[in-house]
Amino acid sequence: MTKRKISLFTLFISIFMLSVLAACSSQETDATSGEEAEGGSESTEESSSEYPIVIEHAFGETVIEEKPERVATVQWANHDVALALGVEPVGFSAANYGVQDDSGMLPWTKEKLDELGVEDPNIFQDTDGLDFEAVADSNPDVILAAYSGITQEDYDILSQIAPVVAYKEAPWVTTWREQVLMNAKGMGMEEEGQQLIEETEKFIQEKAEEYPEIQGKTVAFASFSADNMSQIYVYTPADPRGKFLEELGMTYPDSVLNAIEDESNFALTLSAENADVLNDADILIGYGDESLYEAVKADPLLGEIPAIQRGSVVFIGNGTPLAASGNPNPLSIQYTLDEYLKLIGDAAAKLDE
Repeated sequence: MTKRKISLFTLFISIFMLSVLAACSSQETDATSGEEAEGGSESTEESSSEYPIVIEHAFGETVIEEKPERVATVQWANHDVALALGVEPVGFSAANYGVQDDSGMLPWTKEKLDELGVEDPNIFQDTDGLDFEAVADSNPDVILAAYSGITQEDYDILSQIAPVVAYKEAPWVTTWREQVLMNAKGMGMEEEGQQLIEETEKFIQEKAEEYPEIQGKTVAFASFSADNMSQIYVYTPADPRGKFLEELGMTYPDSVLNAIEDESNFALTLSAENADVLNDADILIGYGDESLYEAVKADPLLGEIPAIQRGSVVFIGNGTPLAASGNPNPLSIQYTLDEYLKLIGDAAAKLDE
């Protein structure tokens, strides 16, 4: 039996047994370890959320009847929102990109867990598909998945375990603000979530102001491949990567915006013959290294893009924490924004050479 094909009968039995065990041991219903609960209880008690809470999302609506004490998260970065709000999830998915060791955690996640005194987090090894049994074993009161790619089937199975906070409209396009708002609401911490957003916005603004040379510049987040120079993938402003560049004070060129047929799509596919769509971009950002840049520069079509010619590009090392932070959340923003802005600032300097 694969993890994704766990039967609902098995799942129901598992949940029933967990509920019996939980009733027998009050310690097992604690939301967090003793150390973390002490640190996070104040913000939890101060929350003024009224119940039931109703959250609308792509699969309908989720009703949360009472304050969740045990918070689990699946897929990308939702656990970072909980951690940023001072709550240790009872289980969360291993990061599947940008991790530099075998911990399953990105550095900002590990840093926050250390700050909260969490030494042995419960990490779901579900990079090959959701591990429904592991999620059920964590006995959650709510499952956060506001930034994810869960399917209707995934949602239906997870909902048999606990109420699920799914994405608002489409997979993988939830902005960092929406991640915070939806996940915080699902935790009964909507006011705290709003405060986290305000603090993060202030941090972004203060850091961006240190780089006046990037303000108002046109930018595009494009993906090139040395194995296939015939196509370019451009992340649109609907994607968190593109949206975040606008938050830093830059804009997408009209030539790119006009090429987007469906504004809800997170990426635009261009043929190399249409690479001139990127001609009005002052700065290009993508994943790769110096060797990829040289290969793109040598290509007879892609090498004609003005930003490529003048070197006003930022190639972020593929598989690095900075690359992983391209889909931002409050913890990753705090951890990587200085590095990101320095690279963009260096690219902007090429415009004056």
